[in-house]
Amino acid sequence: MKRLIGMLFLVGVVLFGACALGKVEISGLFMKQAGYQESDIRAMTEEFLKMRPDIDVKLSFVAYEELHDKIVVAAASGAGTYDVILLDCIWPAEFAEAGWLLDVTERLSEEDRADIFPEVLSAVTYRGRLYGMPWLNDWEYFFYNKKMLEAVGAEPPTYWTEVIDIARKLKAQNIVEYPIIDAWGQGEAVVIQWLQYVYAMGGTLFDEAGNPTMNKGKPLEALEFMVQHMDEGLFNPACIESFYEEVRRVFSAGQAAFGLNWTYMYNLANDPAESQIAGDAVIAVIPGFPDGRRSATCNGGMGLSILTSSQHPDEAWDYIQYLASKEVQKKYSQNALPIWKSLYDDPELIAQQPELIKVAKEQIHYIFDRPQVPWYSQLSLILSEELQAALTKAKTPKQAMDDAVSRAKEVMERYAQ
Repeated sequence: MKRLIGMLFLVGVVLFGACALGKVEISGLFMKQAGYQESDIRAMTEEFLKMRPDIDVKLSFVAYEELHDKIVVAAASGAGTYDVILLDCIWPAEFAEAGWLLDVTERLSEEDRADIFPEVLSAVTYRGRLYGMPWLNDWEYFFYNKKMLEAVGAEPPTYWTEVIDIARKLKAQNIVEYPIIDAWGQGEAVVIQWLQYVYAMGGTLFDEAGNPTMNKGKPLEALEFMVQHMDEGLFNPACIESFYEEVRRVFSAGQAAFGLNWTYMYNLANDPAESQIAGDAVIAVIPGFPDGRRSATCNGGMGLSILTSSQHPDEAWDYIQYLASKEVQKKYSQNALPIWKSLYDDPELIAQQPELIKVAKEQIHYIFDRPQVPWYSQLSLILSEELQAALTKAKTPKQAMDDAVSRAKEVMERYAQ
């Protein structure tokens, strides 16, 4: 990667005179929230442009909720609206099947590929081919308030059974009314959180033939676990309306002993300007279940991809390679951990985030990917609606999951035609 930075600089010097002939303009579509901030991306881009004066980069930022549809409209039109897009790890199957993503398998060197976590590469992989460069590296963690645990003489929990026992003690002693906060708001959030319980229990959503089976076994047990312990008052009833920012606010206000969230919550929960529990928020590996897995965390990684409609794929790839370079990722590691294995042993990086790096190196071994199917967007919508139906008591867990299976089969049949 150091060679890459040097080569980009040399290319920029050579092409400086070509600027008079007109610059190549490429456009990038990014999201506004989480991970790298908009100001970070703009700063990275300015640094790139200084090295490549022959290129202009036009940046666009939208909320995550708008990102998928923006990409679909641009890609389907073939108009070349965007060259570089931010690709969520749940979209490669859908977009690759549609022919919208450039296959970059041969562009990534074996040396670089060997230094990227396989779990991270999976965020841009479909059927063994690479459709982007990993970039925004993230997965969820478990957070607890150490002061509250000390108040009941509890050790940090390893399994969810221990979390529930501690939560009951905290509630019984009036230390906190609702000990656990989670993001069960209708949308992708509730699907992710449910899947973490499913996989931690040792479950899967499909049988070996690819048929949906979430209406029995561990997937059903996971939903029953959520409903049961919300009814008991251990999970905050606000969970069903909460997304990750609500989780952060509740936890940081000292209104929960436990929470699950992405990396960004760690520094904010320990920032006195943002949190009432600064110094007491501890990051840890997500608990598992004694008869299941030690842990499970959802791959929230995002990559940078090139649309096949791009008129300047080579310049787009140079831009992507710069943003994902070791030097840049190390510089901006405060908001997102690097994709590169070697940086996790870098003394300077460890000094910046010692606890986070330590936990991240363990948690990464328990990452799972959401189903890699072209119709995942429809599956996610079905699951979010049915999970919410059970959590709000509109349906029993079994009714909700039976309906989810029935609706998923209908979508599968349409895609098979």
